[in-house]
Amino acid sequence: MKFKSLTTRVILLTIALLIFGIGTFAGLTLRREQQQLINSARESSDLLLNTIERSVYNSMRIGNTEDVQVILEMVGQNEKLVGVRIFHPHGVILKSSQPGEVGRPVDERDFKLFLDNKREGVFNLPGHGEVLGMVKPIYNDRQCNLCHGSKSRIIGLLNVNYSLVETRSKIVELTKLFAASTFAIIFFLSAAISIVMVRFVKKPLSRMAENMAKVEAGDLSVRMTSHGQDEIGRLILSFDSMVDRLDRAKKELEAYHFQQMERADRLASVGEMAAGIAHEIKNPLTGIAAAMTVIKDDFSEGDSRIGIINEVLEQISRLDKTVNDLLFFGKPTISEPACTDMNQALKKILVFASQHRGGKDIQKQLDLEENLPPVYVDPKHIQQVFLNLFLNAVQAMANGGTLTVQSRRVLVDGEDLVQVKVTDTGQGIPPNILEKIFTPFFTTKAQGTGLGLAISHRLIEQHGGRLTVVSECGQGTTFTVELPAFGSDGECKLPDAEA
Repeated sequence: MKFKSLTTRVILLTIALLIFGIGTFAGLTLRREQQQLINSARESSDLLLNTIERSVYNSMRIGNTEDVQVILEMVGQNEKLVGVRIFHPHGVILKSSQPGEVGRPVDERDFKLFLDNKREGVFNLPGHGEVLGMVKPIYNDRQCNLCHGSKSRIIGLLNVNYSLVETRSKIVELTKLFAASTFAIIFFLSAAISIVMVRFVKKPLSRMAENMAKVEAGDLSVRMTSHGQDEIGRLILSFDSMVDRLDRAKKELEAYHFQQMERADRLASVGEMAAGIAHEIKNPLTGIAAAMTVIKDDFSEGDSRIGIINEVLEQISRLDKTVNDLLFFGKPTISEPACTDMNQALKKILVFASQHRGGKDIQKQLDLEENLPPVYVDPKHIQQVFLNLFLNAVQAMANGGTLTVQSRRVLVDGEDLVQVKVTDTGQGIPPNILEKIFTPFFTTKAQGTGLGLAISHRLIEQHGGRLTVVSECGQGTTFTVELPAFGSDGECKLPDAEA
């Protein structure tokens, strides 16, 4: 049976150990006591046997054989003696405490002790129960030669049967006493251990489990009172300390969350206001650009003022890009996904990026995997992402370098992906800046808005992909775009590459 309660398992294990330990000790003690009772009976029989031997020897030494029979009959009156006799080495009883036995064969079990050269043995006699039989030879010394001659070395055997009924009765009583005392001790100790475990272990742990459930449910006002300095008491103190820290952390988190919500509200308001301002600025910028173009057409080709107008138009174009980024970040356009051949899209976008000022001094390397599966994305959004990555790479290599574009089909955690890596050989991005490059409005450029990478990161995530970056100072930077592959080759009709 499986018990889920720890205290129940400990109590049962303790009781089992008590039963085993006390039972083993009681068993060994009982066996020793039983052996002592048997030894006591043996010693009494041996002492009685020696006494009878000396009495018989004294009577037989003076030739008074009648006294031998009298001695055996007197000794045989002891209630613990079943029989006292002297039998011939051939097995015939010569003298006995029971005169009727004289001349009869001795009991075969007593005679077998002599034949086996044993001094004693325990066996059952009909009508007498368990007895201890002892046999002691009567040797033929010089004084006995006058009557028995000198041919036989043993002239008789003195045999005593000592009843073990009373001894066995004492053993049974002792066994019952040991069993009762052992059971009482085990019961008392088990009850005491159970009370201690329930009172000082189970109840505090159960109360702690209940309080922990309350804490898990969100109630951090729960506290416990320790009444001791033991392990449970220290555990309760640790629990209270933990709940105190959780309560403080919760309050701090709530305060921080409230601050963040206020900040988010302010940022949302600022974003809405920025989007509104950007929308209001865009239309006048278009008008100003058109007006400056008309003015430019009125000047002759050699007029020095054309350069100033061109600079104005370039600044207007930069402002227009900034306004467009603000509008897109504040209110992204709805995605229109379609099956897109990534290799064809990359080639087309790289051509656009090569027209950028400074792009002509950059070497371009395309490493595109053939039979690449299509991706289901908005071609305009993907063009915006990779155009931004290509232009950033070109700007990072102001003194020239190599722009490498790789496409691969990869399997990441069981997901089939199309992976594109954009690598430049510029100076790299410092670690303290690398972790902030996807943060909106963060930029290190003098004329940047800090929204390009933030918008790119958002667009890739909207298409179920990932945009990551790895950079090493002095070695260059690698941006990795991973998008879910859309089925196998040929499973969908790809859009026209020139569209």
